Amino acid sequence: QHTSSTMASKYGKLWGRGYETFTTRRILSVTGTSDHATTYLQGLVTSDLFSEPRAPREEAEDSLNALAGLPLHGAEGAVEAGVAAAHAGGSGGSGPVEEEVPVRFTSKMRSTCFLDHRGRILTDALLWKRTIDSNGSTINDNTTTSSDTTATTANAKTTTEYLIDVPSSTADLLFAHLKQHKLRRSKIKLEDKSEQLSVHAVYGTLNAEGAPKGYLAAMDPRHPSLGMRVLSVGDEVIAQDDDDLGTTTSAGDVSDENDDTTNNTTTSTPTVSERTKRTTHFTKLMNNFFPHHPGTYSVLRRLSGIAEGSELTTRTALECNQEFLNAISFTKGCYLGQELTARSQFVGVVRKRIVPVMICETEMEVPRPWVMAGMIQELGEEGGMEKIFGLTGTKEEDDSGGDTNRGDGKDATENDAGEKKKLGFKGYVPPPLPKMSASGAGSIVSMMMGSVSAPTPQNNPQDGDHEVDLEAKERELELQNLRASGEKLQQEIAELAIPGTSIIDKKDGKTIGKIISTPAPGTTVLLAQMRLDRLGLLGNKEKWSRTNKILIGDGTKEYRYLPYLPLWWPEIDPETGKERVVEEEKKKSDEDELDDL
Repeated sequence: QHTSSTMASKYGKLWGRGYETFTTRRILSVTGTSDHATTYLQGLVTSDLFSEPRAPREEAEDSLNALAGLPLHGAEGAVEAGVAAAHAGGSGGSGPVEEEVPVRFTSKMRSTCFLDHRGRILTDALLWKRTIDSNGSTINDNTTTSSDTTATTANAKTTTEYLIDVPSSTADLLFAHLKQHKLRRSKIKLEDKSEQLSVHAVYGTLNAEGAPKGYLAAMDPRHPSLGMRVLSVGDEVIAQDDDDLGTTTSAGDVSDENDDTTNNTTTSTPTVSERTKRTTHFTKLMNNFFPHHPGTYSVLRRLSGIAEGSELTTRTALECNQEFLNAISFTKGCYLGQELTARSQFVGVVRKRIVPVMICETEMEVPRPWVMAGMIQELGEEGGMEKIFGLTGTKEEDDSGGDTNRGDGKDATENDAGEKKKLGFKGYVPPPLPKMSASGAGSIVSMMMGSVSAPTPQNNPQDGDHEVDLEAKERELELQNLRASGEKLQQEIAELAIPGTSIIDKKDGKTIGKIISTPAPGTTVLLAQMRLDRLGLLGNKEKWSRTNKILIGDGTKEYRYLPYLPLWWPEIDPETGKERVVEEEKKKSDEDELDDL
């Protein structure tokens, strides 16, 4: 098994430990002898099935972490300190710190997209690949022993199977698409195995090695912060007595209303589906190690800025950031929909992309990462850095002579202090928009919604108990008010933020984005396809302002939008809306393209 790996520290802070079983995803199977299945799918997917996948992009510095060096004072300081505390050990970062280990990514699992003939996305998907023998047993993974593998390989004809992990919202569309392009390929078999297999996710770990017998496991190939994916495939998992599972069917069972066989018996135990058996087995397996946290993925992927399923349908791959998520190969050759994707990459300008957007009240204090980003956009990098880090002089003034008076009440010693403060950030320059991990965004949301309070100040022994009690009551009252307003805001946004709804800039009445997903549960963070120029990421005519005001759809109430960039985003070229490429890298890339042609 070929692998690529990188160190865990390259992927930053993980979400809290937990696991869940997916009920909103389906598993479609494509099998074929020899390489028939691979050849068939190679012409339909955007990734290259004949080459090894790359490791996900390493993360940039989190804007929230970068704030750790700034001196914070007053009310704003208390809020930011609370956010930093939450980020360090709160909603997004609970659990023990794991030992530094290599994170491995293999061809056993990869991300991809299926396009229509116009080059528009039908759906995204995760592709599991396994080799099976004539009995359906998996070869060369944890579902068979080494001796079994040797015997099977020698005595039976092997088959390659791709298990397509796809959102339920687009599964029927994809299955019909696969049937349409199967044509007369008699050596290809298509099957929906959603009721036979089960798919799960485990969070808070970067180690997918050593999966139990009957399971396949791999880190999410888009980004490891999305968790470890686990697929239950082995017969060993379901080879149990029904007594172990109970005599009643679970909520995951699917019954056929037209099946009359249940009327022919009166004493038999109700049938338990294979998927339910697998889910029960996985739950028993995991309960000793990880807590059960259903719904985590729904929140996590939105905070991470990742859209999927029907949210992507009819959009182009680059508008949906699929090239940043290892889902596209620009060197594999022809496949369905390739023309538009290649033209967008090598010739066109990407003018809009999907980004996570936090919605807040216009009266709410703007968190520090967006204040810093606003200064960079409004004043430029040099002016913004001077404003942020308190630099008061210019190089010409520093070389003007021995007079330390700057004419503004500050002398050279104060300016030197600001310079040292700037150097203390080791070259950190705030990006045009905050770069945020899912846990960092979750921490800020928790603070803004009143889920996490600012740290309680240390009691001074000289303070009276009465004064301490008053301060504690005032803080609790403020927190209750913040929670109430946060819940009200969540309800408002949930009612307004319907997919397809426009985001309108109050400044000029123009539509600057379209909502593509409902808010993450318990937050006001949603995914929207935004115009890059209005975010200050494309061209130099427009700037994002931290004092912006927007309308959502037909609503009349004004809100403020706080967009941020996931850490897996590269630096964006303001001329093309695509990844900025250093001249040497571009030259090498162009040479590689010519060699491929």
